[in-house]
Amino acid sequence: MHAWPPASRPVARIGDDVHIWRLSLEGSAALAERLVETLSSGERRRAERFRFARDRDRFVVVRGVLRGLLGRYLDRDPGTLRFRYGPNGKPALRDDGFLRFNVSHSRRIALVAVAAGREVGVDVEEIRGDLDVDGLSRVFSAAERASLAALTGNGRRRAVFGCWTCKEAYAKARGEGLSLPLHRFSVGVPPRDPAALVGDEDHPDDWRRWVLAELVVGPDHAAALAIEAPDPRPRIRCWRWVPEELEPVKEPQR
Repeated sequence: MHAWPPASRPVARIGDDVHIWRLSLEGSAALAERLVETLSSGERRRAERFRFARDRDRFVVVRGVLRGLLGRYLDRDPGTLRFRYGPNGKPALRDDGFLRFNVSHSRRIALVAVAAGREVGVDVEEIRGDLDVDGLSRVFSAAERASLAALTGNGRRRAVFGCWTCKEAYAKARGEGLSLPLHRFSVGVPPRDPAALVGDEDHPDDWRRWVLAELVVGPDHAAALAIEAPDPRPRIRCWRWVPEELEPVKEPQR
């Protein structure tokens, strides 16, 4: 079980740990109005392309908080940070290759994972009752489908979402996203099994390279973290981000 004490900024040096920040995306409009000034001109243009105001506000909050956190870790003005993107869209800092991060959000919750010198991937999903979980699980590996076969009802639905978040966190950590064939690697199926990379047909030794962890973020969500983590296993530290101590921002990067 992960505790999520409130904080508005990093409260410790990251070292060999992995830091996870949970953000609430409910009632984002006022915070988005404040954070939009930290975004680059390109990010503002992306925000303006959202059809619905709530989606625009959530995008602004996630990007603004991400910039604020990374700026704190690096002791830099968040508005000056510049990003680059891998072949499959994974973001990284353009001029700092040591600090790594990943972001995921559902409709109400966002997670930001930050690590130093190791790749990370994170995923959070709302456990929706209207989603065809049998259809979703068809893209899973044979071993995962076998693990799910004995489950029914809400237990099966939660397990499918638990499996999905582990798989997506791993794919994101690798920088491949959903271009990685989901049926060619297997994970443990939380909460039935411990989160773990069981096997990858294309990378047979990678079970030694990656650690997976289930993140408990609330009864209506599933979440998972993938960490590039040769022994020893890194410590995972979790905080609930709160905006009360947000400081005034400087002029954004153009």
